[in-house]
Amino acid sequence: MPKASDIKKSAAIEHEGKVYFVKDISKLTPSGRAGSSLYRMRMYDVATNAKADVSFKADDIITLADFSRHAASFSYIDGEEYIFMDNEDYTPYHFHKDVIEEELLFITEDIQGLHVLVVNGAPVALELPSTVDLEIVETDPSIKGASASARTKPAVLSTGLSVQVPEYIATGDRIRVNTLEHKYMNRVEK
Repeated sequence: MPKASDIKKSAAIEHEGKVYFVKDISKLTPSGRAGSSLYRMRMYDVATNAKADVSFKADDIITLADFSRHAASFSYIDGEEYIFMDNEDYTPYHFHKDVIEEELLFITEDIQGLHVLVVNGAPVALELPSTVDLEIVETDPSIKGASASARTKPAVLSTGLSVQVPEYIATGDRIRVNTLEHKYMNRVEK
């Protein structure tokens, strides 16, 4: 069984008899010499979707819950619900907008490499591919002669995400974005 220091985002763990999905982890290092690192995890109860913030010592043993990953694709929106379809058996997975708010900044109709994480038969989270290609819908005009290593400017993408891009990038360009760091990687040819 892993220690708290080994747990990563998007892990499903058992804690106090409930199954939680880890959404975010922050490491806290006390200033005292004898203090050990603490890992504060923002988690969501799989059954009720209740939020919990729990701190673990680095050496605390954590029990992982059984979960499975299913390749899926975005299907449609029904009010506040986003529906994704399993690529193999066409099982629909329903997510409320609030649960996947951060992931929606990267989801387009043609997204590839998306996975749904399922715990005890219930969909609990989306796992994004490491990069996605998005179109710029608003940015300052490009500057002729700007080099690739020059200054950056803000750009708003088709999903509403805002990232810093090099000055030579223009509105309408497609760019590749790192989904973990929310950063521009390179321009993609159409």
